[in-house]
Amino acid sequence: MQDFRAGQLFRPSFYILPPEHGPLWSGQGLPVWVFPCIPPPMAKQLDYHTIREIFSRFHEADAAPKGELDHVNAYTLVVAVALSAQATDVGVNRATAELFKIADTPQKMLDLGEEALIEHIKTIGLYRNKAKNVMKLSRILVDDYGGEVPNSRAALESLPGVGRKTANVVLNMWWRYPAQAVDTHIFRFGNRSGVCPGKDVVAVERAIEDNIPVDFQLHAHHWMILHGRYVCKARKPMCGNCLIRDLCMFEEKQL
Repeated sequence: MQDFRAGQLFRPSFYILPPEHGPLWSGQGLPVWVFPCIPPPMAKQLDYHTIREIFSRFHEADAAPKGELDHVNAYTLVVAVALSAQATDVGVNRATAELFKIADTPQKMLDLGEEALIEHIKTIGLYRNKAKNVMKLSRILVDDYGGEVPNSRAALESLPGVGRKTANVVLNMWWRYPAQAVDTHIFRFGNRSGVCPGKDVVAVERAIEDNIPVDFQLHAHHWMILHGRYVCKARKPMCGNCLIRDLCMFEEKQL
């Protein structure tokens, strides 16, 4: 096995992160995030000027990166992100393409009903539990927020099925706050590269806030997640195609 303990690395076939980061059940019925990949060794911290150069290159390559979950308003973004845990963005988009045509507000979702919602999302993992959460959060939004999505992290995290990661995605993508949603791709990239190393997602989130220049923080989440998804891959990182390969501290880089 591997895990982060006393500064050493052990390798598990599944890496389990704290409960607030996903909806899969643990033995006690608590939600946990399970990353089916091997977490990388934490790199040393890059200096400020190198990190600025990295994000300058990201900005030059794509000045306005966007998330890949389809949505039409703040509510459908909340639903899409909640559905995306333990699922791919492609799979979620396929399931919500027709759903959001008929249920793009909390009230319309309540009118649709849980069983009809299940029919739309049954191709997504944990669809029954996710459907229950969508119906519950829709009821809360109607009853407590007049059908609107709140713009505070605390209020978002109070919604069923919405943890810190989902709240940060909504704050960043819809409300344009420099909130950092750390997923498996960002966690891997941050530790490999030395941009934002940390032993868990909370530490990586804090490292992003501390290390990345303020003028790049709004889009930092998307630059890193897209780079981690398509270039800095878990098993076979495409170092030869990486635009920051000369700056990255990944000791096992393949050029």
